[in-house]
Amino acid sequence: MQIHILSENNSVLNHFLGQIRNVNLHNDSMRFRRNIERIGEIMAYELSKELHYSDIEIQTPLGIKKTTQIKDQLVLCSILRAGIPLHMGFLNYFDSAENGFVSAFRHHPNNDAYFDIKVEYQAIADINNKNLLLIDPMLATGQSIVAVFNRLMERGTPKEIHIAVTIAAPEGIAFLEKHLPHNCHLWIAALDEKLDEKSYIVPGLGDAGDLAFGEKL
Repeated sequence: MQIHILSENNSVLNHFLGQIRNVNLHNDSMRFRRNIERIGEIMAYELSKELHYSDIEIQTPLGIKKTTQIKDQLVLCSILRAGIPLHMGFLNYFDSAENGFVSAFRHHPNNDAYFDIKVEYQAIADINNKNLLLIDPMLATGQSIVAVFNRLMERGTPKEIHIAVTIAAPEGIAFLEKHLPHNCHLWIAALDEKLDEKSYIVPGLGDAGDLAFGEKL
């Protein structure tokens, strides 16, 4: 797996990452959503450097200009509900991409620390021979991404696979490396220290879905 950690180099990305972590700003859900969206835009720009391009000619008012355009067909697929703001950041840049949405959540059958992943609702474009970009803001254990990925593979075979997350834990990265194809690209805005006993990312930022859209029952 090819891993890209974007916060290793100073940029405005780190400014936005700092704001989404800051508990003193967590009562401002609009700012949180917008900053996640901005992070998605920055990640889309960096990811775009790995895509394939074709040469084209553009007619300007004064002549012809040779340039390039993205050749790959992209399908953006986010995990509901937390993935929506990050998804929109990518869609702002890859505005001709097709889209998909899948629900996945931690299910605690015994009301204890053990959980499995339930994958339910899904609506996604054809992924055959296209570049699949799977989007989820938090990579904790990695189980949700792998469960959704396996469900998507029942629908077709993409040409390339990119996973995009805002914050990742080392345990989640190791899980993806074990269970996903070796030619995947994993795009991480920031790498954190570890998971706690409840499998939450430390220092992390809390529950991205709740911060974006309000607490759930």
